[in-house]
Amino acid sequence: MKWSGNRLFMIEFASLFSGSSGNALYIEHKDTRILIDAGVSGIRIENALLSIGKRAADLTAVLVTHEHSDHTSCLGVMTRRYNLPIYINRGTWNHVKNFIGKVNEANIYHFNSNEEFTLGDFKVNPFSIPHDASDPVGFSFFAENKKITTATDIGHMNDDIRKNIENSDLLLLECNHDLRMLENGSYPYPLKRRIKGDFGHLCNDHTSQTILELARKGQRRFLLGHLSHENNYPELAFKTVAGCLIDNGFEVGKDIELEVVLRDQTSQLYFI
Repeated sequence: MKWSGNRLFMIEFASLFSGSSGNALYIEHKDTRILIDAGVSGIRIENALLSIGKRAADLTAVLVTHEHSDHTSCLGVMTRRYNLPIYINRGTWNHVKNFIGKVNEANIYHFNSNEEFTLGDFKVNPFSIPHDASDPVGFSFFAENKKITTATDIGHMNDDIRKNIENSDLLLLECNHDLRMLENGSYPYPLKRRIKGDFGHLCNDHTSQTILELARKGQRRFLLGHLSHENNYPELAFKTVAGCLIDNGFEVGKDIELEVVLRDQTSQLYFI
């Protein structure tokens, strides 16, 4: 599947890595090139960018969703190596500043959750999500009357999140685990309880229902991300969501564009 057209002034988006073992996303419009999270090694991020024709040296900034290591483990390396500004809320910064090494304080820019700000050619809305972190957020990016949204690490869906993710021209939404795999798997009980709790992660079934609601309102382009390595696999995530849509009268591939982005493989560039 390729969503493209006249590339002049379009938004470009790619998932570099998306999963429980590490996350990094990329979004670009005009001269603004943003890395969302840096949860894998610098060389992996650099090579992933090269695979889609981009260079880490050309990045404008890094945005941070929350402090967990699968989103921030390479944050210090990236800002030191490329003198990159970091956009981060204060709650998250207070949790990562002592773990990412010495950074140039002039490169730290604090945003307020649920308050829109401008970053280069984008308007950015960082909206709150329920997760077991200090002040976690998803992001909506606005440019050229288009909206791209990334929303992962969500313990449960609520009306505020629904409001923020609806009407997106492209939505990357968490599809973390299959509930039956989790319950029957080898994780210790406290970890199972955390993952399926209100501040853990969305399961395939809950993601299916959310996407169905959005599809009924006319939304058409979805990426499934942040899959668990132990408690999910891409074919199952896709089958669960696609099956829900098909059962409710939608034709996947025609009415709805649906893909899974992988934890260890960079996606194509999507032009929106």
